[in-house]
Amino acid sequence: MDVISTVDRIIEKHGTGADRTIGILQEIQTTFRYLPLEALERVCDKTEITPSQIYGVATFYAQFRMDPVGEHIIRVCHGTACHVAGAVQVTEAIRRTLSISPDAATDPRRLFTLEAVACLGCCSLAPCMMVDEETHGKLDRGRVVETIDEHRRTIQTGEET
Repeated sequence: MDVISTVDRIIEKHGTGADRTIGILQEIQTTFRYLPLEALERVCDKTEITPSQIYGVATFYAQFRMDPVGEHIIRVCHGTACHVAGAVQVTEAIRRTLSISPDAATDPRRLFTLEAVACLGCCSLAPCMMVDEETHGKLDRGRVVETIDEHRRTIQTGEET
């Protein structure tokens, strides 16, 4: 996908004013699944949005990502109940299983991105995680590995779990 022509179409649709920053960034992220630097530079070249404005908006709102993400998002709850029940160990097990380094969020194959979240609203299932929209609870290291392996098989076969 050509970044420049895609961004040009997005700008044409939204307009060039600084008040259009969020809408433009949202559509870029929807298209590319993150905000590529090349896309942000093009926005600044073709609109009234300055680099400091675009960077300020892109880093202020949690919805925006500056780095590529995996095809599947794993959210681990780190709320109080989950933290006490072992969320840190769950997160470490996921990192080990997917070979995600401590300074990264996405596995080397870009299949999975790991996020720590404040709460998933499933305190009775602590510790818990979501893989895409599927919730998994009462986790321990063994269940984490089983769950990840199950999702990997689903990805390979293309079948629903």
